[in-house]
Amino acid sequence: MSEKGKEAGIAVTAEELARINRFAKKELRAEEVYTFAVKLCDNEVDRDFERFDRAALEKLSELFVGRTGIFDHSWSAGGQTARIYRAEVIEEETRTTAGDKYCWCKGWAYMLRTEKNAELIAEIEGGIKKEVSVGCSAAKRSCSICGKDAGLCEHDRGKYYGGKVCYFTLEEPTDAYEWSFVAVPAQRAAGVVKRFGQSEGSLKAMVRACGSRAQVRELEELEKLSALGKSYLGALRREVRRLMLVADETLDGAVAESVFQNYQLAGLLDGLGMAAKKLGTNVQIVDPREVREENERDFCV
Repeated sequence: MSEKGKEAGIAVTAEELARINRFAKKELRAEEVYTFAVKLCDNEVDRDFERFDRAALEKLSELFVGRTGIFDHSWSAGGQTARIYRAEVIEEETRTTAGDKYCWCKGWAYMLRTEKNAELIAEIEGGIKKEVSVGCSAAKRSCSICGKDAGLCEHDRGKYYGGKVCYFTLEEPTDAYEWSFVAVPAQRAAGVVKRFGQSEGSLKAMVRACGSRAQVRELEELEKLSALGKSYLGALRREVRRLMLVADETLDGAVAESVFQNYQLAGLLDGLGMAAKKLGTNVQIVDPREVREENERDFCV
């Protein structure tokens, strides 16, 4: 088994063929398929100062069965080359940087022996194509120094604290997307491209899962500015509605409310200008931080 990828030319037994045929529409024969094994990912700290724990590898070994192999994580149907038909976690006696037993997720893949695939099979056999990387999602990352969720503590990956390097442990995989042949994987032994966050993929979820402390603080400041902006627009809508009612006594209040409810800043400022022109006066725009009661006598004219 290569330290960086694949074990080629596995004999296709009846048992292996039965596993493969679960994914085929027609019954494939042994001479029609080429099989090889790949080292998908392990529990060692990688170049990004992240690692999977043993439980995560066990879950990934389930999730990767049936997943397709592509090139450079390019999600295109035309790039599909092989498929994982079984996987398991292999444990060795050596120890990881984290101190636990080294283990890795081994996947067995098959591809069709076609004229199109002949060159790729030759490259696999010749050791040219061997580094692999996986695309997956994990729900949680824990800091190795304090155990808190990554991004919510004061520690940064790759830095040393009390003589110990900080790394993030990836836990609770939620999905496995694909695996790819790549030139330089993130994991030294196999390689991994990771995606994190809740299923809705919100910006807030991604920053809290993957961002640094500085990025989390920046997000919090942006949230405050967003809240202030919403408050400002709300106050401006109320002022425009009031002024339009003063400028046009025939205008129905409910109509004015519905007209300006969905207006953004540019539209509201245009409405404000129209009202001021009708009234023949300058208009003072209220500070959004000031809270005012709805009062017909309280116009800023």
